[in-house]
Amino acid sequence: MSNKQFTKLMKEHQEKLVMFVPIVARVHGPTHPEFNDVKIEFDLIMKKYKKGEQAIAAHFMALREITNNYEVPHDVCETYAAVYEMLAELDQALQVEG
Repeated sequence: MSNKQFTKLMKEHQEKLVMFVPIVARVHGPTHPEFNDVKIEFDLIMKKYKKGEQAIAAHFMALREITNNYEVPHDVCETYAAVYEMLAELDQALQVEG
């Protein structure tokens, strides 16, 4: 990854996201099935990021569509909101460089 801001944010958020995304999917997936798609895209991003692949912009584009630009539903927990906030920060950093 050549984008320094994205890489910096990924280092900051990666551990929490890897921990939180599956939990949020398990807890909120039944009432917010779109989060299951968020998990799929996130898993693909992480797989490619760990391999050093740079072709992850399309996955963030999909996340923007799935989440309505990271709009947090009114009936979810703070962890769900935190996941969207972290993903939005990563997405924005990637777009700045991209």
